[in-house]
Amino acid sequence: MTQNIKHGLFIILGIAALLLTWPHAFDWMRNGGNILNPVQFFGDAINAGGTAAFLSIDMAIAWLVFMIWVVFDAKRIGMGTKWGWFFVAMSYIGVSLTFPIYLVVRERYLDSKARTAG
Repeated sequence: MTQNIKHGLFIILGIAALLLTWPHAFDWMRNGGNILNPVQFFGDAINAGGTAAFLSIDMAIAWLVFMIWVVFDAKRIGMGTKWGWFFVAMSYIGVSLTFPIYLVVRERYLDSKARTAG
């Protein structure tokens, strides 16, 4: 798979995730939910029981891992910590949007860095 096709796929999946998840977030916020409060968000999702609890706990842990990893990864590859924190902030819009975008930005940064070094 070429880089552009892979990057396009990541972006399409991120946009699809955004379009499929945010209508539910808007309904929740209309009913008093605070999207900037992850404890309330995941707590409300857990109260629905069963599958919602599983997915909420799974996503909460994956989100936490992403937030830690992206800050250190951005610094490690040379993009800088500020970019890591930018993607942490962006993850409040949705990890399923932010993670694919970070992967594209990361790969393009590394490709650019390799071209200028070689």
